[in-house]
Amino acid sequence: METEFYRPIHKIRFVTASSLFDGHDASINIFRRLLQAAGTEVIHLGHNRSAEEVVNAAIDEDVQGIALSSYQGGHMEYFKYVYDLLQEKGAGHIRIFGGGGGVIVQEEIQELERYGIAKIFSPEDGRRLGLIGMVNHMLKETDFSTSQISAIELEDLQQQRHLAIARMITLVENSYSQENQKTYELRWKKEIKRLANRNVPVIGITGTGGAGKSSLTDELVRRFLQDFPDKSIAILSVDPSKQKTGGALLGDRIRMNSIHHPQVYVRSLATRGSRTEISLALKDAIEILKTANFDLIFVETSGIGQGNTEVTSISDLSVYVMSSDYGAPSQLEKIDMLDFADLIVINKFDRKGSEDALRDVRKQYQRNHQLFDRALEDLPVYGTIANRFNHAGVNRFYQDLIAKVIEKNQLDWKLDSKVRLHESKNQQIIPPQRESYLYEIVNTVRQYQQFTIQQVDWLDNSIN
Repeated sequence: METEFYRPIHKIRFVTASSLFDGHDASINIFRRLLQAAGTEVIHLGHNRSAEEVVNAAIDEDVQGIALSSYQGGHMEYFKYVYDLLQEKGAGHIRIFGGGGGVIVQEEIQELERYGIAKIFSPEDGRRLGLIGMVNHMLKETDFSTSQISAIELEDLQQQRHLAIARMITLVENSYSQENQKTYELRWKKEIKRLANRNVPVIGITGTGGAGKSSLTDELVRRFLQDFPDKSIAILSVDPSKQKTGGALLGDRIRMNSIHHPQVYVRSLATRGSRTEISLALKDAIEILKTANFDLIFVETSGIGQGNTEVTSISDLSVYVMSSDYGAPSQLEKIDMLDFADLIVINKFDRKGSEDALRDVRKQYQRNHQLFDRALEDLPVYGTIANRFNHAGVNRFYQDLIAKVIEKNQLDWKLDSKVRLHESKNQQIIPPQRESYLYEIVNTVRQYQQFTIQQVDWLDNSIN
């Protein structure tokens, strides 16, 4: 049984997910953590994912492998359909791995592997190989460079063919992270720069980890597609690499529900050796997307601290997303992005203290920019609840953001002004002051039981 991870020659990327109608994600979470520990960049989709979603993500992300768990009984149809879709879309090089415990019997495993699935792991494989041995088998099968699969044509890039876009971005990433991979610089860089459409707006979204950047981006994408159904969007999402292993969890797709659209392209990037919140390959990746003639590009950085402002160097407009959990008001004076951001969002506005946070951030923005002649309500600071459908704060932020994009890039886009911009009332199922009401009930019952036990003990002692 193997105890050490295989060390691949190439940078390996995997898409991981649980199959459609399957809520059992414990096993796939174990495997994606092991893949990360082995230095793999893992694009995790979560549970209940259709074959189409998995395949499209695998192509957009230019991965070498797909790892799926399936415990819902429809594994024969599901795995075969994933395989068929990959062949149909010209991505037959992507290896498929799966498992389902005792749900997938030996005869079915053999049939699936004959069909073209790289490996279906059984409980016996787990006993024989161990977890690390199973992961090593996956790594050895996927240790190849996708750039060697087929040639890239500029025509495919300009026609927004996702496979070509993904392959070109991989060339860029490898040119920065691997010494022997200079194909992009030698062959493509000058041509891409020459062909890139300079008037494609780039919106940079940055902020603290867990502030809801991905959820907010998803809401912006949904509104943009609704207002401009003939336009296309590209999203570059950056997450940090682990310095120790080189692996990364690229998990922003989990929060995005509006990206499953033919006019949306999403690519997840790991920071790799950049030591900042953006990837070294990010500027070149943006040039590639401009060459592909997308109408709007979103760049979402990894979570940042108080002194990070890298997003401003790669975007036309920058958005800083935060929550009310920043500490004392004096902490706002340390946040550099309050000086540089074009718009500031306080997300998760249903949390306690958000109204105070909105006031304090507006005042800090006013001081930073010397805007004492403007009312606080007119400053570009917004309270949003991204996980609430059609939230007025998100609508207002979206309208102002796109208006700024139109003005700065001199575009002829027409915004739909018939949207709700003001909340009629604060809609909450559970008021903030009662969020712990279940704990209060449990605590009251426990105190009563403890009091009863004490009374019984007191009575026993008094009798004896």
